[in-house]
Amino acid sequence: MAARNPDPTPAAIDPRSGFCSETRTYHSLRPQVLLPPETTPLSVTDYVFTHLHASPPPPSAPALVDANTRRSIPYPEFTRRVRALAASLQARVGTNAGGGSAFVLSPNSIHVPILYYSLLSLGVAVSPSNPASTAAEISRQIQLCKPIVAFATAETAAKIPSLRYGTVLLDSAEFESMMTTSREVGESRRVEVGQSDTATILYSSGTTGRVKGVELTHRNWISVVAGVYAVRQSGSPRAVALCAVPYFHVYGFGYCVRALGQGDTLVTMGEGRFDLSRMLRTIEELRVSHVALAPPAAVAIAKNWTATDGYDLSSLQVVGCGGAPLPRTAYGLTESTGRVFGTVGLKESRVEGAVGRLMPNFKAKIVDPEAGTGTGLPPLMLGELWLKGPFVMKGYVGDKEATASVVDSEGWLKTGDLCYINNEGYLFIVDRLKELIKYKGYQVAPAELEHLLQSHPDILDAAVAPYPDEEAGQLPMAFVVKRPGSVVYESQIKDFIAEKVAPYKRIRKLMFIDAIPRNAQGKVLRRELIKLALSPSTSKL
Repeated sequence: MAARNPDPTPAAIDPRSGFCSETRTYHSLRPQVLLPPETTPLSVTDYVFTHLHASPPPPSAPALVDANTRRSIPYPEFTRRVRALAASLQARVGTNAGGGSAFVLSPNSIHVPILYYSLLSLGVAVSPSNPASTAAEISRQIQLCKPIVAFATAETAAKIPSLRYGTVLLDSAEFESMMTTSREVGESRRVEVGQSDTATILYSSGTTGRVKGVELTHRNWISVVAGVYAVRQSGSPRAVALCAVPYFHVYGFGYCVRALGQGDTLVTMGEGRFDLSRMLRTIEELRVSHVALAPPAAVAIAKNWTATDGYDLSSLQVVGCGGAPLPRTAYGLTESTGRVFGTVGLKESRVEGAVGRLMPNFKAKIVDPEAGTGTGLPPLMLGELWLKGPFVMKGYVGDKEATASVVDSEGWLKTGDLCYINNEGYLFIVDRLKELIKYKGYQVAPAELEHLLQSHPDILDAAVAPYPDEEAGQLPMAFVVKRPGSVVYESQIKDFIAEKVAPYKRIRKLMFIDAIPRNAQGKVLRRELIKLALSPSTSKL
């Protein structure tokens, strides 16, 4: 094992890139964030509520707004509901709920953030799942998180097996009563929650194997909220933040925790398919300033910008996007409690192709994946991104072997992403190491070709996957969704790419399809594309 590096001398850290020549690591150039002492018992709910008490939003300021019904819950009512629900839950599951977990199977609603904060205050680990999950997928997730109670809706409850304390329906009169019964307020017995205790169990996409439960602690989430407090300028107006990404994903969960943690108004889009016109109408009518989108929605808007005509979007300041690769957005993982690199301000967001700079309290390394030494590489050198800081996960629940394979003995998280950092400290993502196409010994990044394909005016969406070939090993194969009404041929698209890349990166096969298969977070399901390409029923390519 390599010797632990001592603290670097300030002179050794490049003030432009953050790269330290002594330790071969990158340091955040943003101000460090002060965190509470690690041994102090503190839940993320208590941490947030302490801040809200010290710097309270106006009593009439909405904490939550339902975009469909326009129902709003002001901050005083939000905190009352969180405490009342905590007391009701404690009465239901007993005072020793801490250490257990709760499975949540619900689309976004105005009730979900209240539920999250209540469970976290009791030391109950929140384990939310995609309501579109199959019974087999849910069974696997329940094996991982071992919940004592579940929360669902009338539509999703049938998917959940019998649990010790049953399933509570979020869209029932019972749940409304649990949040509002005044006699419950203040009657909950205080639970001591350690910062190292598990706060959430979120599920990785499982693109490299079986789905894993990612354990994130209260300190992980406290670090996220503290980072927001540090970046936000004193006296800046409170945001109206519209969340159009699922709360069961680390991006949506984090967006929910951060927005309410700093006294912003969180607008929930609710269930159903993404509706662009409804979102634009909501932005206009509620004067939304910040929006969180999934990548497919962002791509749809970029490809059909005229759809925004006729709407007053002058209140909009920031559009964030996460869950899958997208040029010029932030970078993060479930295992890092979300955002690690990001942009602050217009200047940083204008760096073409970059996903931002290292956020406070993080360190990063770019490591040669073939060398096996863990030694960091300097700016502009390509390698695997490693991360370290108080945001890094506790581990994969019940899987020490998988945890050890991605988090080393010094706490470095190996992301599996092929990246480089430039001389100004901006991160550029090339692709997933395991998704690189090996063509005649060369490495071809699908994400680079996808970005070029999506820039073609006749292409609505595109993906690239490896097609097995006896001579070359793998061929870069494109799967293309044409714009409605467009006329474009395979040879034209191949020529378009050939003009922009080295010969070994050229598209060798191409197939026109109706839609690119993606998971709920917007990540391309390349295995499904390869299956489609190899299917005997597939027509001549």
